[in-house]
Amino acid sequence: MLRFILQAVVTALGLWLSAYVVPGVDFSSTGSLVAAAVLLGIVNAIVRPVLVFVTFPLTVVTFGLFLLVVNAATIGLVAVFLGGFSVDGLWAGVGAAIITGLVSLVVGSVIPDEPARAQR
Repeated sequence: MLRFILQAVVTALGLWLSAYVVPGVDFSSTGSLVAAAVLLGIVNAIVRPVLVFVTFPLTVVTFGLFLLVVNAATIGLVAVFLGGFSVDGLWAGVGAAIITGLVSLVVGSVIPDEPARAQR
């Protein structure tokens, strides 16, 4: 549970930075930003694996670049369901996906993984 909360905070930071940097990405309040981060975590856990599976041939042909479109689609899906968060178009979604992914990569490299449990 703590890992999910930490991931939601990192995602919220990435979405906030996306709204600051990428034109077309906006949120109305801090609450909608946090809700978007939590909802994005849920969508990434449930919907994204299905999208990745269905679009696998296209992902192979584009050498993995189509995953940016899949990530943009998940961010756009969150924006459709959440009233206080908006993404205007595919390119804004791709920009938000890139920024959010980079923030997650940087924070993930700084924060160590959970230590392995001792075997008895």
